[in-house]
Amino acid sequence: MKICVVALGKIGLPLAVQFAGKGHDVVGADVNAAVVELVNKGVEPFPGEAELGARLRAAVDSGALQATTDTTAAVAAADYVVVVVPVVVDAEARPDFRAMDAATAAIAAGLRPGTLVSYETTLPVHTTRERFLVQLEAASGLSCGTDFFLCHSPERVLTGRVFGDLRAYPKLVGGVDEISAKKAVEFYQAVLDFDARPDLPRGNGVWDMGSAEAAELAKLAETTYRDVNIGLANQFARFADSVGIDIYAVIEASNSQPYSHIHRPGIAVGGHCIPVYPRFYAFNDPDATIVKAARTTNAGMPGYAVGLLDGLLSREGGTGLRGAQVAVLGVAYRGGVKETAFSGTFPVVQALRAAGAEARVADPMYADDEITALGLTPYHVGEPVDAVIVQTDHAEYRTLSAGQFPGVRALVDGRRVTDPDRWAGVLRRTIGGGSD
Repeated sequence: MKICVVALGKIGLPLAVQFAGKGHDVVGADVNAAVVELVNKGVEPFPGEAELGARLRAAVDSGALQATTDTTAAVAAADYVVVVVPVVVDAEARPDFRAMDAATAAIAAGLRPGTLVSYETTLPVHTTRERFLVQLEAASGLSCGTDFFLCHSPERVLTGRVFGDLRAYPKLVGGVDEISAKKAVEFYQAVLDFDARPDLPRGNGVWDMGSAEAAELAKLAETTYRDVNIGLANQFARFADSVGIDIYAVIEASNSQPYSHIHRPGIAVGGHCIPVYPRFYAFNDPDATIVKAARTTNAGMPGYAVGLLDGLLSREGGTGLRGAQVAVLGVAYRGGVKETAFSGTFPVVQALRAAGAEARVADPMYADDEITALGLTPYHVGEPVDAVIVQTDHAEYRTLSAGQFPGVRALVDGRRVTDPDRWAGVLRRTIGGGSD
């Protein structure tokens, strides 16, 4: 099959490599010329994705994968088009479709009869049918369902482990009509591999959700569930802190029976998915009070963590954060991944500065110039500080000790990754740790 993957980011490029590895002829299109150049050289443009380096080189060397900045030409030569252009939210938490609209226009300019277009980017319900179907038909002059075919098939993978997740989870598809759904099922059956999942009543593989809207909602539901669950855990944690209870012991006890699956509390909810997709859901559901409340709770956790630190530094006549030197550990939104999308570091630093502290940031995955480019001030372990906040659960932080931070008086571990014994003599709090 001749396949075009539009957008070679952290999801799109692994998908293109996966398709090429199944023996198909793949062209990846991206507006970033630097990314295209690296891909054509067989060099991964971003680090940290398991299996990607070797598989990318093999796909390029075999001639199965090439990249271009000309989306329209790539679409014109393809039988199948998979779209993974990001949709973000604006300052008012509304979906920002500008990048996807531009990509859709480029796709429509090259669209030819018989082509299946699959949008894998997570979208608000009705977007595939009511926005992109309309745009594709109007700009191409073709009719969906007869001239070309259209589906939504949300990506369900996590950066860093895309290939494993592609094998592990059912591939959901929803066509805008019956024939589009049939073609989408056949396509994904031909380009993906699936692990055995006897725990699933329908088995692993490609699941036809019955409509594009059901496929859209399925992705929004699974990510919104996580945000709401984390919001509940964070609310439990804040109450537990107020009454001196270790919420982790409570969660472990609650989850010991099969009807409870409470997530872990923490300093922030980051990444491209969980902070964003509940807003996509709420965009179409004005009555989503639970969803909105959870989002508000989670967005407030960086400020809560800074408040804990201020309380520690205010003990025994202390002046709190005013004038304090604070090291924030981690700029990535989660451990082991070089990605800052909605990282809690930014609101933590903002709250520290508002409280009168000087905040500096360290991360083993980022060089000083990269940290500076993010509008942050670099910190190096070993430099004197008054306090430390752990924002990212990097594995390296598990072995850190107070002796590596001269002058440190207080620690707020927002991810519960530090070893208490290594911080003896330092005032230490975790979120939901009670009295610690």
